Amino acid sequence: MKVKEIMTTPVVTAAPDTPASGVAQLLARHKISGVPVTDPDGAVVGLVSEYDLLVKKGATAREIMSPSVISVTEETDVDDVTTLLVDLRIRRVPVLAGQRLVGIVSRSDLVKLLAMEWTCEVCGEPVADTRPPDRCPRCGEPRERFSRQETPPGA
Repeated sequence: MKVKEIMTTPVVTAAPDTPASGVAQLLARHKISGVPVTDPDGAVVGLVSEYDLLVKKGATAREIMSPSVISVTEETDVDDVTTLLVDLRIRRVPVLAGQRLVGIVSRSDLVKLLAMEWTCEVCGEPVADTRPPDRCPRCGEPRERFSRQETPPGA
């Protein structure tokens, strides 16, 4: 599965000159824990997290952002992003098309995959997994005959 299938769009962003209080308002309003900082062309120049807001001193996003941002492309495999987030202990990665921000993948996007269920279009057999099985355990149909749906809460 590729990042483009699970990334969040559109992305909430901040400009470098956004006041730190404005960044805090964005995080609170959108119930997120960090925002990419982008230039006028949509290129990511940094990232401001809750941690940055709480620990760093500065009046604008530019002054408190983390300028070194790890990013991925839309074609990056989801397993690779999972490895990045876990091994580097980061919470999100911007998704770029060239230099332009097109999405973001967070830990919560990956957790949502755990709630995915695949259903065989032939016999209706449900399979809970992040990927469809190679073959249906009930009727033997190939992977291509499975469709994805979210598992209902409490199911």
